[in-house]
Amino acid sequence: MKYDYLVVGAGLYGAVFAHEAKQKGKSVLVIDKRPHIAGNVYSKQVEGIHVHQYGAHIFHTNNRKVWQYITKFAEFNRFTNSPVANYKGELYSLPFNMYTFNKMWGVTTPEEATQKIEEQRREIVGEPKNLEEQAISLVGRDIYEKLIKGYTEKQWGRDCKELPAFIIKRLPVRLTFDNNYFNALYQGIPIGGYTQMVENMLAGVEVRLNEDYLNKKDEYDAMAEKVVYTGAIDAYFDYRLGNLEYRSVRFENEILDIPNYQGNAAVNYTDRETPWTRIIEHKWFEFGKDENGNDLPKTVISKEYSSEWKPGDEPYYPVNDEKNGALYQAYNELANQESNVIFGGRLGEYKYYDMDAVIAAALDMCEKELS
Repeated sequence: MKYDYLVVGAGLYGAVFAHEAKQKGKSVLVIDKRPHIAGNVYSKQVEGIHVHQYGAHIFHTNNRKVWQYITKFAEFNRFTNSPVANYKGELYSLPFNMYTFNKMWGVTTPEEATQKIEEQRREIVGEPKNLEEQAISLVGRDIYEKLIKGYTEKQWGRDCKELPAFIIKRLPVRLTFDNNYFNALYQGIPIGGYTQMVENMLAGVEVRLNEDYLNKKDEYDAMAEKVVYTGAIDAYFDYRLGNLEYRSVRFENEILDIPNYQGNAAVNYTDRETPWTRIIEHKWFEFGKDENGNDLPKTVISKEYSSEWKPGDEPYYPVNDEKNGALYQAYNELANQESNVIFGGRLGEYKYYDMDAVIAAALDMCEKELS
C-alpha cells in the first residue's frame, strides 16, 4: 500500500500533522525510532506518578487557537510553574520578584527593590561584552552571583565571561509578589499524562515503533507520496556539511519511600559546586495526588545534569550561535531542494521550540499542505 504521508517522528509536530491529515481523509503512517510515542514529552507511570522521562514539560501558551486545539485531546489541570532556587541552602523565589528581593536585601517595597537593582547595574559601563556583564547590567551583581552565574555555567559548560551577551537578552524582573513563572493565559499539565494525550492525537493512525527511518530511507520513501520529517536535519543529509551542535541533558531518577522530598515540582541549584542543575519532583505537577485524588505515599525525583552533546546522545537544546546558525541555513537550502519532504519540529528546524510553538508551526504547515 502506498500512503499519502509518511510521518517520521511521533512527537508533537508529527502527531499534529498525522491527526490533521487523517481528518482530511489522507492515509498516514507514523514511524519512530524510539520504543514509544510522544517524543520528548513522553511520560511514564511510576508508583502512580506520571514521570516526565525527558525533563519537565509544563504546557503554557497565550495562543488561544493552540489551547483550544490541544484541549480536544486532554483535559489540563491548573498547575502553575513556581520554581525555587537553592543557592548553597538559601532558598529564593523564581522568577525574580519581590519575594526574591526581600530575601536577598531585606527590601519590602517595589521602590526599594528598584533602587537596589539600579545601584548595582551601574557597575557595567558601555556595551556588555559577555553574558556576565549583560546579566549584571540587567539585574545587578548580587542576583547574578547567586542566581544566574553557577546555573548558567552548568547549563552551557562554559564560564559566563566566555558566553556571548545575547544569550541573556532580558531577565524577567517582577516588582510584584507573583511566583507564576510563565505568566501565560493558559497553562497546566494534561490530566492522565502527556503520553495519553499524544495517544488520543494518534487515534486511528497507523504507528510503527523501533523503526529508524534513516537506516531504510529508500524503502520508506517508496511507501509514501510525501514525507514529514521531524528528525535532525543534519542527520537527514548524512552530516555532509558537518554536525550541528546541541546541549544535552542527563537524568538520574530515584524512587523514594517518602511522601515529599522538596515540596515543589522544580528546584534549581544555582551554585556551581552542585553538579546537577535542578531536581524535579514529578508528583507536584499533579498536586501529589493519584487519578482518584488520593495522596501518593512515595515520590519520584529526577536530577538533571547538563552536558556537552556528542553524536549518539539525545539532542535537547540547539546551540544558537553564529557558526551553527550559518550551518543550519546551509542545510535548510538543501532541505528546500527536497520537493517531497517537509522538515518540521525542534530537530527538523534546529530551533528551541516551546510546546505551544511546535503545535502552532505544525498547524500552519497543515493549513498550507492539506487545504
